[in-house]
Amino acid sequence: MTNPLRRGLAGLALFGATAASAAFVPMAQAEDPIVVGGLNYTEHLILTTATTDLLEANGYEVEQRDGMGTSVLRQAQENGQVDLYWEYTGNSVILFHKQEQPADAAATYAAAKRLDAEQGLVWLESSDTNNTYALAMRGDDAEERDIHSLSDLASALQEGADLTLASNAEFYARDDGLRPLQQAYGFRFPRDKVKRMDTGLTYNALRSGDVDVALVFATDGRNGAFDFEVLHDDKHFFPVYQLAPVVRQDVLDSHPDLAPLLNRMAAALDDEVLVDLNSRVDVDKQSIDKVAHDFLAEQGLL
Repeated sequence: MTNPLRRGLAGLALFGATAASAAFVPMAQAEDPIVVGGLNYTEHLILTTATTDLLEANGYEVEQRDGMGTSVLRQAQENGQVDLYWEYTGNSVILFHKQEQPADAAATYAAAKRLDAEQGLVWLESSDTNNTYALAMRGDDAEERDIHSLSDLASALQEGADLTLASNAEFYARDDGLRPLQQAYGFRFPRDKVKRMDTGLTYNALRSGDVDVALVFATDGRNGAFDFEVLHDDKHFFPVYQLAPVVRQDVLDSHPDLAPLLNRMAAALDDEVLVDLNSRVDVDKQSIDKVAHDFLAEQGLL
């Protein structure tokens, strides 16, 4: 059962909700809980809930604040309102620090670790994952149109193919998002051919035929379950998005046992594991709480 103290503050409700939530915390539990933050989609909700379960199982009092957007969550950590969360290396280097894309996964992790250390944020050990952005089509449609890579998609659009794209609002506006992707490959979806929607809805829009191309995440279990073809990024545009726990230095100094706990969890994660966990929620319709708990149990972390 979900601890009612864990699910606190989401998205825009984050700032200013601390006092309200404190009123519901018994005095014996009110001393500096570890605040675990999270983003607003399946993979991150699983990781955030699993992290909360792991810390609580090891004697920590935890307050879980999930459901936030990327920039809001990062700002909350910088402001001291979130103590730790799972971040993607590409986000740190390219989105937050406005750096050029490093050469590979190791270089991206090293850059994120170095740049964030200057802001009092510590990157613990990284997982063997890469949940990068991707564009996908329905498998039969991709086969019929002979579109298997982003270069193939560019050629089709340049030749006048009438295709509609589903994108979330964040990717539409990001510095490593749709605009620079189109520049890199030399194509353009007209504004009226881009449908912006919540992240999870892009999969359903593609599956139902409402759009022809959709933004997806590489480790999402629905790609295979819905028979999507993820288009090959043959120019290597998308950065590496390797997951790792990021903790404020002062919190780590006060709670040094956090590092080995979170590092053990990171070591249990790879792309295959993430695809499986995401599929359990989005395809098999298991609850976030169950999937998070089962993952920890299966990996011997509880």
